[in-house]
Order: sequence, then structure tokens, then C-alpha cells
Amino acid sequence: MRDVADVLPHKPPFLFVDRIVELTETKVVGVRLFREDEHFFKGHFPDHPVVPGVLLMEGLAQTMAYFALTQRKSERVFLVGIDRARFRSIVEPGKEVTYEVTIGEERFGTLTGKGKVMVGNQRIAEATLMGYAGDGKLL
Repeated sequence: MRDVADVLPHKPPFLFVDRIVELTETKVVGVRLFREDEHFFKGHFPDHPVVPGVLLMEGLAQTMAYFALTQRKSERVFLVGIDRARFRSIVEPGKEVTYEVTIGEERFGTLTGKGKVMVGNQRIAEATLMGYAGDGKLL
């Protein structure tokens, strides 16, 4: 598999996938270690820092983008929808999360995926994502 940094257009500090550990025709799994020195921990509940939920959703979206950019040979992928997002627990500094996206319907340049965020065997969050792989003109 190709290195995440070589595939995704995102760069630190806005790259939330460290590596891809599984890639099939219908599924992609990525991981990210949230280090204790991440800049956002200083301001997101400083007395009890947690990873912002929006960054967990971004990690899922970047994982799905990796799929589209490598498996579907898209040139660009834009996140255009997040549905049914649910957060079941928090992610603290020093935890490694696993992003798993099962690819669903693909039509007219859009791609859907059901994603979940895990820490070990614990489900942290889930959502249905929609991405658009096209010329930059959104739907």
C-alpha cells in the first residue's frame, strides 16, 4: 500500500491518518495515534483533554478519501455529507484509534461509506459519509 502522505492532499497538522492497515474492494482501515503533544489538546477541555469529535469524523473522511484516490483512481475527493454521526465515548491523549470504512453505493461521482471509529474493541463513534470525486464543482 502507498504511504498516506503520498496519497492524501492533507498535510500536518491536518492529517489525521497515520497509516492504512487494510484495503480491499469494499473496505479500508486506517489508524492514528493521538499523541499527548497534539496542539488542540491545549484548548479542548484542558483539564481533561479529549480528541474533538469533528477530528474523528475528519479521520474517517480521510480514510475514505484514501480508498477513492487509490482504488477508484479519483484525482480529488471532497467530503460532502455526514449523516447519522454518533459519539459513544471519548478518545484521550495517547490512544490509537482505528478508522474502518465499508464502501457502499457509488453513483454519479459520489461515494458513500459507513464508518466507525474504534479504540481497541470499543466503538467510539460511527457515521455515514458521502464523498464526491470529481472536478471540484460540488453537487
